[in-house]
Amino acid sequence: MEQVFAPWRIEWIRRDKKTPDIEGCVFCGLPERETDTENLLVARSEHSFVLLNNYPYNPGHVMVIPHAHTGDYAELTDEQLLDHARLKQRTFDALETALEPDGFNAGLNLGDGAGGSIDDHLHTHVVPRWQGDTNFMPVLSETSVIVEALEETYAHLHEAFAEQPETSVPDETSAVIVE
Repeated sequence: MEQVFAPWRIEWIRRDKKTPDIEGCVFCGLPERETDTENLLVARSEHSFVLLNNYPYNPGHVMVIPHAHTGDYAELTDEQLLDHARLKQRTFDALETALEPDGFNAGLNLGDGAGGSIDDHLHTHVVPRWQGDTNFMPVLSETSVIVEALEETYAHLHEAFAEQPETSVPDETSAVIVE
């Protein structure tokens, strides 16, 4: 029998289901924290931010999240929609630079029946994909194998965002600011 060894996953399994020092919505609270790197917040724009998913389907699985707290896509203003779309575009570019995937899956889970775990604050999942990245594990045992630690993926992606034009990094613990 083969074994999959992923010791960093124990933190996710044992986690408090709610972030203890965030009242209410986690997607509203995380951008307010002081240290972006600890919270896996990779990049920020005026109306949105990019968060590395701490329960990824593949390395580099991120979410592009508008700051506006809504689960209804129609409630976003034109300015918020454009900012969200542009940050998704920059995210695809950063992921291509950092991880060189063969493609992407991207989408929203809207509403209770869509299968998302947070349905009151919309967010777009962007999942890098590689030829042959699907194996028997998810099919037979509902288990996915992640080949890189979140911290390493974060560092690669942060660097790729920082190399893009019209960006800045205020300090070593901050997300990349996308102009």
